[in-house]
Amino acid sequence: MSTLYDQIFDPVHHSLGLSAIFAALPLLTVFVLLAVFKLPAQWAALIALAVSIVVAIAVYSMPVGQTFSAAGEGAAFGLFPIMWIVVNAIWVYTMSVTTGHFDVLRRSFATVSPDQRIQAILIAFCFGALLEALAGFGTPVAITSVMLLALGFSKLKAATVALVANTAPVAFGAIAVPITTLAKISNLPEQDLASVVGRQTPVLAIFVPLALVFMVDGRRGLKQTWPVALLGGAIFGLLQFLCSNYISIPLTDIVASLGSAMAVVLLVRVWQPREVLAADGMSEEDVQTHLAAATASAHAVELGGGRGAGADRSSTTSGARQTASAAAGGPDGGSDAAGMPDGTASDSRGDIFRAYAPYLIIIVVFAVAQIGFVTKLLAKGATTFAWPGLHIRTPAGKTPSAVTFAFAWLPAAGTLLLISGLLTMIVLGVRPAAAARDYLKTLDQLKWAILTVAGVLALAYVMNLSGQTITIGRWMAGAGGVFALLAPILGWLGVAVTGSDTSSNALFGTLQVSAAQQAHLSPTLMAAANSSGGVLGKMISPQNLAIAAASVGLAGQEGVILRRILGWTVGFLLFMCLLVYLQSTSVLSWMLP
Repeated sequence: MSTLYDQIFDPVHHSLGLSAIFAALPLLTVFVLLAVFKLPAQWAALIALAVSIVVAIAVYSMPVGQTFSAAGEGAAFGLFPIMWIVVNAIWVYTMSVTTGHFDVLRRSFATVSPDQRIQAILIAFCFGALLEALAGFGTPVAITSVMLLALGFSKLKAATVALVANTAPVAFGAIAVPITTLAKISNLPEQDLASVVGRQTPVLAIFVPLALVFMVDGRRGLKQTWPVALLGGAIFGLLQFLCSNYISIPLTDIVASLGSAMAVVLLVRVWQPREVLAADGMSEEDVQTHLAAATASAHAVELGGGRGAGADRSSTTSGARQTASAAAGGPDGGSDAAGMPDGTASDSRGDIFRAYAPYLIIIVVFAVAQIGFVTKLLAKGATTFAWPGLHIRTPAGKTPSAVTFAFAWLPAAGTLLLISGLLTMIVLGVRPAAAARDYLKTLDQLKWAILTVAGVLALAYVMNLSGQTITIGRWMAGAGGVFALLAPILGWLGVAVTGSDTSSNALFGTLQVSAAQQAHLSPTLMAAANSSGGVLGKMISPQNLAIAAASVGLAGQEGVILRRILGWTVGFLLFMCLLVYLQSTSVLSWMLP
């Protein structure tokens, strides 16, 4: 049995300030390596993990065995349930692409309205939110930016609109992985966190479509199309609130995005703006090529080689051609998928139904999992155990809950997505061999993302269990009630640097709780603010900027894109800071559960 480790939060001369300097070294390492040296995220995470291990052993006197055991538990949590969700979600999406049904979905959106302002709402906001709900990791920006480009948007406008739209859904993205991670890291109930986030990001969602319309057509756009923008944002926000608080946390963004899209479609059937802002579209061949390039660049830049904006463009182009060949029914992918629609022919109702089928299947599977007796049945496939080698005691004499690992393999969101994928195979007519190849391709595309998430979670667990995070939190709590203004900024910084709300929550979740307790603020509110503020850093993260630039053919001009959206991220962040601060006071405390 290993030695008992008693946590201490001021190991350097019993000074909280001096101890915080050492405790912050791993986080500073991540920021500097990513933002200054442009190091790929996976290597930055592993180097920062090494720094946190050294600090834990040398400064906090944590036993070597327990330090590495803590890192092992964090890495295991990164693999399951987090990446188990992401892998299966992107597998479902990949099957949709390789069978050609994704192209049917794109054409279906394009026929709703010829007005670019409405297309921006429907594609960048509504459909982008659905992609974020199911996959995340750069996929929404890559795909929606090229869809907008295909509909006649300029390259710069397509990229910036897609980036700004990828905000409100991020906190519940990838079947609510950021919330799941935040709950585990902060030791707060998942439902409580989701309820609070579900009373913050919906307010933001109301204004995002209005911002998109302004970006597309300025004041004239707002004046002429505000009804559809306001309706789309309001319905999304309302459904996000209702679903996260009362129905199903994993389904939140799926329900909100589909409900918002349906509301927009129904409105434009009976109402159109006085003037139509139209543009000449691209040829179908160009659309196919750009869509394939978007998919390839999303994987190559963020999930593949991890090389950031300087990734090898020739390899991306080559992969795009192969993907385009598969999507067009070529020998690389068409022979194994039955009933693949022809990209040049009009789409039948059956093709359109199958294009929407993967998302409908996911909704049904997750909805069934919420039924009482089904939930109890799935719960039998769950087990918890004390992580080996961890014997830790807090200053209060308690054992941290983080040393207990929950392996709920059957009710896990990733398992439900796997079941959805198997049903999708049947509906889309994908042969098992083709589906298996798509799964292996997904694993290959995600290999660096898997390493990154495992490294970040290992880093978070070492910092949390050694006491480093609580040291920083107690020091920051010296700001008192004003800390409520700073909480969203921490989340924003974390996502801006790491490109992931999940990673930001893993890094700062415990810090937010610790600071909140010391400042006599609500720990749930501050932890939720980390995730809600973090969604606004997504649009300026180097990974997302590189994906957007590569997708629309502006590689190397990430700085130009950044300057166009900097005002939006800062403006929305200030709004979120004010909202959270007022929620921490009697002014808006009534908004909280």
